[in-house]
Amino acid sequence: MERDNNMLKKRHFASPVHKYIALAAMIILVAITLYPVVMIALNAFKSPQDYASHGPMSFPTSFYTQGLIDFWNRVTFEKKLLNSALISSSVAIFGVILSLLNAFALGIGKIKGKAFLLVIFLLGNFLPQEALVYPLYYFAKALHLYDTKLVVIIVFTVIQSAFGTYLLTSVFSEFPKELIEAAIIDGASKSQILSRIVMPLSMPTLSVLFVFYFIWTWNEFFLPLILLISSSNQTVPIAIATLQGQFNMDVTTSAASALLGVLPCLIFFLLFQRTLTRGITAGSIK
Repeated sequence: MERDNNMLKKRHFASPVHKYIALAAMIILVAITLYPVVMIALNAFKSPQDYASHGPMSFPTSFYTQGLIDFWNRVTFEKKLLNSALISSSVAIFGVILSLLNAFALGIGKIKGKAFLLVIFLLGNFLPQEALVYPLYYFAKALHLYDTKLVVIIVFTVIQSAFGTYLLTSVFSEFPKELIEAAIIDGASKSQILSRIVMPLSMPTLSVLFVFYFIWTWNEFFLPLILLISSSNQTVPIAIATLQGQFNMDVTTSAASALLGVLPCLIFFLLFQRTLTRGITAGSIK
């Protein structure tokens, strides 16, 4: 009995220590993650003279915004911002819909060769984008979609939905069959089962997929660089890269371009942070 009491006391005194260690590790991890963003933000508001005099680690001596203005005007950033927002939001919406329909057929419907189809979707996530360049290039040329935002939306909707299909299929395979059977007995059609039962109960997972699809598509660079050659169709990451190749920008203007590139995506993530947390928590509880 005394031994058990001693063990409980040790656990009681050790537990705050573990909490502090975990908290310290988390603070260090957050600091490492935020360090590049902080450096970009500091240097984006420095003048070239201030950067040359005090280096990248110092705080700006004055609030310098000419670098942001120069970059915005050089690339017509508002146009690139609208292109990225249109492509990313379209892929997020259509990718979630396509993933939901595929997973409903594979996870709840009775389809032959289900395991084989899941392997195909899984392989779609492992294929490097470099292996897709030539097929997608000729696909876009054949359909007269090359250098249009539509071809990028189609390509990334299919690519992103491969992951979503695999994820949702594993979720739907554990879906309560009693609900489906009760709906069938009540005379519900497949579309009614999907829209009134499956989709409402899966909204947390679908919300997580929507956030991921948007952020992943926003940060895409390689395939949009190949498929979008006109300046009027290019996205934010391409504008940043091509501008650095066309002009000799100073370090502070480069930092300003990086800040403008990451800021919309960061704002989107913060706006949907609660949705993302709720979706992950709902999945863990289930």
